[in-house]
Parts: sequence; C-alpha cells; structure tokens
Amino acid sequence: MTTAIRVMVVDDHPMWREGVSRDLTTAGYDVVATTGEGRQAVRIAAAARPDVVVLDLQLPDVAGVEVITGLAAEIPGVRILMLSASGEQQDVLDAMKAGATGYLLKSAGLSEFLDAVSRTAAGDTVFTPGLAGLVLGEFRRLAVTPPASDAPGADAPKLTERETEVLRLVAKGLSYRQIAERLVLSHRTVQNHVQNTLGKLQLHNRVELTRYAIEKGLYS
Repeated sequence: MTTAIRVMVVDDHPMWREGVSRDLTTAGYDVVATTGEGRQAVRIAAAARPDVVVLDLQLPDVAGVEVITGLAAEIPGVRILMLSASGEQQDVLDAMKAGATGYLLKSAGLSEFLDAVSRTAAGDTVFTPGLAGLVLGEFRRLAVTPPASDAPGADAPKLTERETEVLRLVAKGLSYRQIAERLVLSHRTVQNHVQNTLGKLQLHNRVELTRYAIEKGLYS
C-alpha cells in the first residue's frame, strides 16, 4: 500500500485554508496540519514532519519568506509550494531564493493545484506558466559575474556524464517527467540522478541546483 503524501497548509484566510485542505484530503493526501500563522507553522512542522508545505506568501505575523527559512532549518530538504495571490516579480524571486520548491498563483484550477502538489512531493520545481522564465532569467543575470570562489577547479565535485546531462535539463526548467522522456529513462532514475547530484554538490533543492548549473555555464 502506498503511503499518502503528508501535506501541511499555511494560509491566514480560514475559508481558503479549509477549502484547500478539503480538496487535498478528497484527492487522497494526508493533511497533517493547518495554521494561519507563520511562527506557529514552523513549530507545528517540526512535529508534523510534512512532505510538502503549501504556503501563502502574506501572513499576519511574519513574511512567507521568513517562514521558508524557518521550515528549511527545522526540516532540511522540506518541499515548499508557494500558493499566493501575488505574481509580482520580486515576491516570486524572494520566495525562490529563500528556498521554495515552486510557486503557484491562487488563480490556478483545482487539477493544476493537485498536480503541482504531486510534482512538488516528487521533487519537481513547479511554477504557474510564465514564472519559470522569470526565475531562470534572474539566475542567469546573477551568474554573469559569479564570485571567484565559485569558479570550478580541481576540487570541484565530479559528476558523471549522465548526471551532467540531467543537470543541464534541470537548468532549462524541464520537469522530471520531461527529462525522463527526453533521455529515455524512468522517472525514478531521473530522480536518483538529481538526488545524487544534490548530495555531491551539497545543495538542498532544484532551485539551488538550477542556479549552480547556470553559474557553471551548463545552461545552453
């Protein structure tokens, strides 16, 4: 029997929070906790250990970006899907730089939302259409003059040819499913390559991996 994906919902609007939780439960997810406050979310998550946190950007006590940082400290590798009404460039970039796994606007349909949660749990970086290009563009801009200490050298981690190939496609914004189809591999094999690469590079998520690939000139 497959274990249900554990999800925590953080949103300060009770009706929205309850509706999202109900939709997730109906779809077979295990909603382990809900809250409308950022600080409480970090405390609860430490005990609830969700696989995915669905997080609103605007919270009454602390900003969603601060919550992302707190969640990452409590649960290394936690996957965070932002679900926000804001599509402002700075909001999206701040969330992704803080460590969010993906960013979805609240205007998304139910099927799109549920698919995003599933893909987030699997390790994919998910965006509302149009936002992925914004984030990749910012990472490319930051990589124009990377710090000298980041320059590849003799001590740089050694990736296999296949890991490097997968990394290039990750940097292009392809999902695991798309990478698997492109390379004629299984979805699980692609996941394993990404996890191995994250371990070698001591990175935490696909967002950091994408930035690394761009900084090293692997985006082409």
